[in-house]
This record gives sequence, C-alpha cells and structure tokens, in this order.
Amino acid sequence: MLRIVRILAPNPGVYTLEGTNTWVVGEGPAAVIDPGPDDPEHLYRVTHEAGEVSAILLTHDHEDHAAGAALLSESTDAPILSFRPPEGGRQIRDGHELRVGGATLQAILAPGHSHDSMVFFVRQVSALFTGDSVLGSGTSLIDPPDGDLVHYLRSLRKMQELRSRVIYPGHGSVVYDAQGKLEEYVAHRGRREQQVLASLEDGLSTVDDMVFDIYEEYPPEVYPLAARTVLAHLLKLEREGRVERFRDQDLEHWEVAGDRQCERCGAPVSGRARLCDRHRLEALQERPDPAVLQDWPTPNQPEAEPEAVRELVGEPAPDADPGLEEEFSGLWDDTEPEPDQS
Repeated sequence: MLRIVRILAPNPGVYTLEGTNTWVVGEGPAAVIDPGPDDPEHLYRVTHEAGEVSAILLTHDHEDHAAGAALLSESTDAPILSFRPPEGGRQIRDGHELRVGGATLQAILAPGHSHDSMVFFVRQVSALFTGDSVLGSGTSLIDPPDGDLVHYLRSLRKMQELRSRVIYPGHGSVVYDAQGKLEEYVAHRGRREQQVLASLEDGLSTVDDMVFDIYEEYPPEVYPLAARTVLAHLLKLEREGRVERFRDQDLEHWEVAGDRQCERCGAPVSGRARLCDRHRLEALQERPDPAVLQDWPTPNQPEAEPEAVRELVGEPAPDADPGLEEEFSGLWDDTEPEPDQS
C-alpha cells in the first residue's frame, strides 16, 4: 500500500479554499508535492510526517504552493523539481519519471491554470496529483495571460486519457471519481462559454457587463475572479475567430464575429481564414504569372513566400509572435477541445 498523507497549510482564503494541500508520497524516502507557503510551523509538520525527503515537486510556482520549497529544501537537502523551477531548482519535462518511496511518479505537463502547471501521475495506484488544475471543490481559475483556456482544455483531455481513479488536488478534498470530476470540469467550461456567447448576443459588450449578467446570483466578492474567467473565455473565442474586440471611449468591447465566407467559392470558413480548406491548399500550390516569377525563390535565393500568397492563405507574417499555442504545439494535436467553465 502506497503511503499518501495530506498536511493542510494554514492559509485559507478565496483562492485557497480551506488551505493548500501538501502531499507526502511514499516513505523511506518520501516525495513532497507542493510544500505550500513559507510557514515554518507548517514546514516542520511536513518534515516530521515525511521523515527522509528525497524530492520536492511543484505542480506550479504560485506562492501558495511553492513559497515554502526553498526552506524545505534547505532543511532536507532534497532538490526542488518543477517545469519552471526557482533559483537552484531543477527543471523536469513532460513524461519525466521519478522513482521514490516505493512509487513511480510521472510528470505530465498540463498548462492552462498557469503556463508551468504540471500534474503527477502514480500509475500503480491510478492516482493523479493535480495542484490547481483540478480542485476538490469548485473550479480552477484561468487568469490570463499566464492562464490560457485553450491550453487548459487540452490539458483536461490529456488528464482524461490517463484514466486515473483518484485525484489528490491542491485544494479541497480527495476526489474518488476522477473521470467523473474531469467530465464535470469539461462540461462546466462548455456551459460557461455558452453563457458568454449568450451575453454577447444580448448586446452586452464589456467584461464587467457580462460578469454582472452571468454571475448575477453570486456574491460581489467573486466578481474580480469572475472577470478573469470571462476574459479567458473571450480570448479563446477570439483565437477561434468567433468573437472580435474593439475599443470605444477607452473601453475594451467585444462582439460576436460576423459570418465569414471563402473568397473564391463562398463556402463558410472557420476562424479568421479567408479561404476554405480546398482553396487554401490550391493557393499554396499556385505560382504567379511569368511577369512576377523573379519574386519567387531560386536555388541561389533564400526561401521567401510572396506576401500576396501569405496574406491570401492567412498565415502569420514572419515576425509574428508564435505565442504559447505554438510553443506547446508538439504536445497536443491541433484539434480544438470542448469549451470550459468558470
């Protein structure tokens, strides 16, 4: 039986629920997941419970999970391991496996709640340690720009594919129906997206107006968090070409994007594309008339695609910022996930 012990940090609050969960996994030696805040009394309890510690794992670098890592490392000589490690820590990558205390913990990169979010999967007991990516109650906050809803939905799908049975979250109680919780999270995001679109269709155009509409039955103290969630949904929808933003009197407004059609055949197109799939492929295979052939690359010229073709196909300019989507393109397929929540 694998030893898994929770030590609750004394940092309750709106963001942390009853406090941060620090997890001790295995024994002789043990791994500590998310040591929590820099609170000496809490860290003393962690070291007392863990005994020998061989690794300190961070699901992400938010202060309520990671601030105590340096002091715990100093007192135990255990290394700090994470995707975005603090000074003196070590980086771990997607798929990295750590054998400690009778368990093999696999690190799974799961950005969305934050750029550096990871979850840790222990296959032998089908357990998933999720940090803030999945909570024991409520839903995870996606706060742009470090939080990204497109990445988060893909990460939820990635977690579903692990087929874990139990979730040990960063806040809240243990979840004994892991698949049910993940399905609930995906469905919740879908409902929230529909609410955002419904608000836009009703003529509401600012984030604050949408928050008052969608979260009407919630206490006002949650509105600042709700505003970040609504913004995360709008940014996802904008990336998909389904909404557009504009400024009016120094305020940022949003509206549902108009229908788009292929410029050659009139068929519906998705997102910001100007051509349907068939004509996008044709455009890539076309060559200009002889009068402009000198603009095309030759064996003695560097590769350079004519600007007119690049614009027609809808590809980014060479100096465009690839952003997080491209940075993680090797980790997921290009299909868009189901919508999300909060």
